[in-house]
Amino acid sequence: MLNAITDIEGIRVGHASDYRGFTGCTVILFDQPATCGIDIRGSASGTRQIDALSIAHVVDKVHAVLFSGGSAFGLDATSGVMKYLEERGIGFDTGVARIPIVPTAVIFDLGFGDWRARPTAEMGYEACQNAGLSVDEGSVGAGVGATVGKLFAAGRAMKGGLGTAGVSMPDGATVAALVVVNAFGDVVDNVTGKVIAGLRTAEESFAFSGTVDCLKQGQVRRQFGIDNTTLALVATNVQFNKREMTKVAQMAQAGLIKTIAPVHTTFDGDLVFAASLGQVKGDVNRVGLLGEFVVAEAIKRAVRKADGFGKLPAFKDLSRGSKERPRGRKP
Repeated sequence: MLNAITDIEGIRVGHASDYRGFTGCTVILFDQPATCGIDIRGSASGTRQIDALSIAHVVDKVHAVLFSGGSAFGLDATSGVMKYLEERGIGFDTGVARIPIVPTAVIFDLGFGDWRARPTAEMGYEACQNAGLSVDEGSVGAGVGATVGKLFAAGRAMKGGLGTAGVSMPDGATVAALVVVNAFGDVVDNVTGKVIAGLRTAEESFAFSGTVDCLKQGQVRRQFGIDNTTLALVATNVQFNKREMTKVAQMAQAGLIKTIAPVHTTFDGDLVFAASLGQVKGDVNRVGLLGEFVVAEAIKRAVRKADGFGKLPAFKDLSRGSKERPRGRKP
């Protein structure tokens, strides 16, 4: 067990990271077509080809999922994934050509690095070439430019990132998740109840303000901000149809609710994909509950493994708070 989404047999993950422009993309490849559902709760999502996940859509399987930085510009990276799959004869058979089905979702990270840097089709292809069973976490792939705690824009924020987690049950059922954390709100340890990454009291401080407390006091964000969104994919080896996987995605949203505060705001495009691979029999409510657990664990891992690149403080910098001033930047 790798404690990763690749614990699900038939899944490989690849990243393409731009450490000059500070953006990237992450692909989840399915060795066999997967049944997939989705649940969208945020109000500012950016997506491509998610219509194929509708229970009424003629397409019943997907071949990959892509998470990308670059906001809507990052949707271009999907073309590289489709090219990679098409070259290998993978896709929905139309009788004329095989069309790869690659649902895609993006985060807004243009404010962290160079706003002109966006994941391209070439980066989508590169991510596929890099795909394997080992999953790098933190500030990699779609998590390179991710940040959290942005009530007062970037100056008092902290670094977000990408994380993964998995759980295997004695009867052979396995559930795992991969999450990109780029939230408007704070990330909370759902066990201790303490904020572990988020809004700070000042640019030179390691102390947390508490986004929820600030909002309750009327300190709202008046300028529209779209530099947010948490993306998750829950996968299982339990066999379900599209309707059942949609329910798993809905239940797994509780993982976001327990670890991000506030969540599903008008500034976020929060969504959860859920994919079924394999032939293990199981109960949808059980898998949904386990999905909640692995999503929460992956969110905490994402921020704990993040690197601020000298631009923003990350979780790992907090232990040096009494010895070293945080690295901040002007909003």
